[in-house]
Amino acid sequence: MKIAYTALALGLAAFVAAPAHAQQITGAGATFPAPVYTKWGEQAKAAIGIELNYQAIGSGGGQNQILKRTVDFGASDAPMAPEKLESGKLLQFPTVMGAVVVIVNIPGIKPNELKLPGDLLADIYEGKITKWNDARIAEANHGVKLPRLAIAPVYRADGSGTTFVYTSYLSTVSPSWKDHVGANTSVRWLAGAGAKGNDGVAATVHNTRGGIGYVEYAYASQNHLVTVQLRNKAGHYVAPTLEAFKDAAANGDWAHAKNFAVNLIDQPGDKSWPIVSATFIELPKDPADPARSAAVMKFFDWAYKNGNAAATSLDYIPLPETVKDAVRSAWHSEILTPAGKPVL
Repeated sequence: MKIAYTALALGLAAFVAAPAHAQQITGAGATFPAPVYTKWGEQAKAAIGIELNYQAIGSGGGQNQILKRTVDFGASDAPMAPEKLESGKLLQFPTVMGAVVVIVNIPGIKPNELKLPGDLLADIYEGKITKWNDARIAEANHGVKLPRLAIAPVYRADGSGTTFVYTSYLSTVSPSWKDHVGANTSVRWLAGAGAKGNDGVAATVHNTRGGIGYVEYAYASQNHLVTVQLRNKAGHYVAPTLEAFKDAAANGDWAHAKNFAVNLIDQPGDKSWPIVSATFIELPKDPADPARSAAVMKFFDWAYKNGNAAATSLDYIPLPETVKDAVRSAWHSEILTPAGKPVL
């Protein structure tokens, strides 16, 4: 393994010595990591001469684009199905981790004042609970004044990795949700109204009295949205914080995760946030242009080494160093030129 890492380092070093003019790489997909990819792109252009052109078109769009080879890499919050990775000759690897949070618009309710168990949240989106002063909500919120107001669920209308993560959580905590709806980037919603993107969901909730929706934490934090506490696997109500996300991420079984698709949903731990997920890149194992593929790996290698501060400042969770090393090993062994030799 040490020899492989040394060869990889030499390959990256040789690539760094290439001409100083900026080389452009193209990617498309998930909206969740777009802010950190943009920040990394700004920094990497100055540091290593690689210019990133990233289009945040949603996880489904990113997977489709890389399968068609119209971009250098695809990006998805939902891990691609193993059979699609195999047939598409793609390597999947994570970049950062983040969390999905629930936002509300209830008169008089302050950020993180409302508490919601996961099964109750699923029942809201199944249309079984329709008023904010419902007895089950009141039971979880002693002392909180809940209005007699209709609940207005809002969901992502576009194919979304955020929806995959959120519905994976609902499927984990609610047998009824798992049986009737399930987990996917798009599902048949039983209640509420759809909106496109994080901004669409946030705007709809903001403009709807009684609204409830789900967005990535980074988006909620930067836009000062009203979030709620959720009950975790240990039975404790926790607020969405970076510390709670890190507690959940620390319990992930990376060592046994095929294609790096680790499950971070509803992890144990008294302080763990229950809706945490990694976001992923899909990169061709048989690149038509090995130089561009090498530039993609150089970009993310630079981000692994130098991008933690930017990621944390934008409310993302950096990967463990052991995972980064495992990804580098996969780059060296699985991304090959047409002649069957390592690109790096």
